[in-house]
Amino acid sequence: MSGVKKSSEHLIKKYPNRRLYDTQTSSYITLADVKQLVMEDDVFQVVDAKSNEDLTRSILLQIILDEEAGGSPMFSSEVLSQIIRYYGHAMQGMMGSYLEKNILSFIDIQHKLAENSLGVYEGKPFSPEMWTQFMNVQGPMMQGMMGNYIEQSKNLFVQMQEQMQNQTIGIFNKFPFVPENKPK
Repeated sequence: MSGVKKSSEHLIKKYPNRRLYDTQTSSYITLADVKQLVMEDDVFQVVDAKSNEDLTRSILLQIILDEEAGGSPMFSSEVLSQIIRYYGHAMQGMMGSYLEKNILSFIDIQHKLAENSLGVYEGKPFSPEMWTQFMNVQGPMMQGMMGNYIEQSKNLFVQMQEQMQNQTIGIFNKFPFVPENKPK
């Protein structure tokens, strides 16, 4: 895949032979190439070549699966089990929103850290090694930021639970419930 960034959205077609075809570059690409599009913040959509069904999410999940199997997983088995348990649960929709908001908050913290550290290493972008050095020096500050993040996350979850509870009470208060006469 070329290093030249295109300004328009990549349309990637997935064929029955499981090959991916980037219509913008007129070439077949791999999952590693799609991962590179993600890393470069390029906009793309993956569709089934026959049905035009959107397959973007399944391709992204496949990349995550490959990364998780690659040796340094981000999710423990327990976390993955908990996520699976939320499918079909009344809180499924809220959990997705909760996770998305938390990831966005975490990204915001990461951007703030990067902004605060610009002058430290002569304005150069941080390499993984530089991040390690920076984090070793900034440990206490990072712990404080993460503590705040965790507290915000907890508050957000409690807020979502209260909203659901209030909505449920509001719905059921509109129905006149008459207790059944139970035989003695």
